[in-house]
Amino acid sequence: MSGKPITQQQVKLYMSNRNQPDQSQASAAAKAGLSERSARRIDSGEHKTHKPPRKYRTRKDPLDGLFAEHVVPLLEQNPGLQPITLLDALEGVAPGKFDHSNLRTLQRRVKRWRAQYGPDQEVIFRQRHAPGEMGISDYTWANKLNITLVGVPFEHKLYHYRLVFSGWTYVQVCLGGESFESLSSGLQNAFWRSGGVPTTHRTDSLSAAFNNHAQEQLLTDRYDQLCNHYGVIATRNNTGVAHENGAIESPNRHLKHKIEQQLLLRNSRDFASLAEYEAFIGVIVSKINRQCKTRFDEERPHLKPLPTRRTHDFSELFVKVTSSSTISVKRVTYTVPSRLIGSMLLAHIYDDRLELFLGHEPTLTLDRIRSHGPVHVRAKWITATSFIH
Repeated sequence: MSGKPITQQQVKLYMSNRNQPDQSQASAAAKAGLSERSARRIDSGEHKTHKPPRKYRTRKDPLDGLFAEHVVPLLEQNPGLQPITLLDALEGVAPGKFDHSNLRTLQRRVKRWRAQYGPDQEVIFRQRHAPGEMGISDYTWANKLNITLVGVPFEHKLYHYRLVFSGWTYVQVCLGGESFESLSSGLQNAFWRSGGVPTTHRTDSLSAAFNNHAQEQLLTDRYDQLCNHYGVIATRNNTGVAHENGAIESPNRHLKHKIEQQLLLRNSRDFASLAEYEAFIGVIVSKINRQCKTRFDEERPHLKPLPTRRTHDFSELFVKVTSSSTISVKRVTYTVPSRLIGSMLLAHIYDDRLELFLGHEPTLTLDRIRSHGPVHVRAKWITATSFIH
């Protein structure tokens, strides 16, 4: 109709009818609500349905032209300036003229300026992992959870293993540092619990796994043997590239958040024993794994089969019982029964315990104690226990 702009929908309807073999220009124009003159302009390509961009303002500039005059030079000099800082600068130029109500306008202007004229940003390509391709391990401090065992503060880390494709998770409480014993124990437990081995296993620069003083990537002998036993390829993150570890760092935070929430529901952070606390963590991990069951069911057939048996998750050390009825293991002095004075014992050093052998016979199990500085900590020996292999 005269005086009304022609819409894109009218043009599409006209062209649809015009392409019909029995439709004339006049009838197709009538069905679309167009005049024949408009139809001729559309056929000749003269008609434009898109409006040219507006080059004028519809309201007064809230920043009163000061953005180009004062803000842009500041951004050109230092593109990292934040809008809230620039608003303070405008307040200095025009006292009393701007307040917090102008912040959103300034944020939009700064965002548009950075998109058009700002410096290039770091490009991060999203990684797409195939099922069974990668498992990743990390340690995270859990001290901020303020866990206590029988009222005694419990300082510890959590070993966290995760299959990157599905998100299947295994978590283990670590009593000491990021040692090979805890890494080997946690990783093997994760492999056997998940029922298979991924193609690659990634960590950060753990001293238990990598010789960080070497110029090239070198595995420690024990970690190399562990990976060969399971047929997994060891990789590590590039130093200083934080986002490469995002597949485990973010889940670390989520894990501790879930633990914190369950502690609030429990209304107590004290546990009667380490076993009770480990069971508490196990329930939380089971819930996480139920949420990713569909993707884990998809990933599990792609995991490589497990070997026929586990390999060592401990280190060995021969120690001699002194005349004081003590042994020294990793700068810690332990007392043992006096009947063993003068004997040479073989110590299997685990993350949480020592298992002592006299010849091939199991003799003692000791809770492992960590040294703090040069001072030795003395631990009483525990009654002899029989070993189950």
